[in-house]
Amino acid sequence: MVDNNIFDNNSLSRLIAEKITEEIITGKLKAGDKLIEANYAEEFGTSRAPIREAFYLLAIDGLVERIPRKGSVVKGYSERDIIDLLEIRMMLESLAIERIAELDTPESSLIHMEQLVNKMELVDGDRLEYAMLNQKFHLGIIEMSKSDIIANMYSRLGLPLLSLQRLSFEWVENINKSLKEHHIILNHLQKKQFDEAKKVLIKHNQNVFNPKGKSQPSIKGINN
Repeated sequence: MVDNNIFDNNSLSRLIAEKITEEIITGKLKAGDKLIEANYAEEFGTSRAPIREAFYLLAIDGLVERIPRKGSVVKGYSERDIIDLLEIRMMLESLAIERIAELDTPESSLIHMEQLVNKMELVDGDRLEYAMLNQKFHLGIIEMSKSDIIANMYSRLGLPLLSLQRLSFEWVENINKSLKEHHIILNHLQKKQFDEAKKVLIKHNQNVFNPKGKSQPSIKGINN
């Protein structure tokens, strides 16, 4: 006989994980902050079992880490971690562009990408909203590759990248530069200029935390 409590706990655990994810992405929770099981158990009116499961799910997504004698804490990112994440993203997106060049890209996909860029134009200082639209744009490139393998590998970067990019977009100049580069990438894709699109995309990824060729305070803000 199936224990329905198992499904209830799994569903609740995901709900709790989503709530904590939102708190991390919006900056309410910062790197090094400890996650207190008792607090979330009280907030959600549940035992600690679903809370522990939620922490486990967040650890899989790379947002939380377990530290001996301290418990579960929000994961911080060293500069090396950031570089690794962005290099993996750059490689996957570059590979996606190569696959797109081999396919007949549906017009609907390009229209969707254009709609995302148009929405980015309308974002008025909402860094989280821009970061989420930015993530959807890059995910659109991955989806156009029609490669399940690339998509599955890319999905593992999703939440950590979103959290990091929100910090990058604390500077208005970063948003403006990012928006301009999205326009250029889209234009190249529309004209089937795939080599040019890949070059701009690589430079775009390199500029996420270094638009002026120098370190920014945002990196220090997310170190361990």
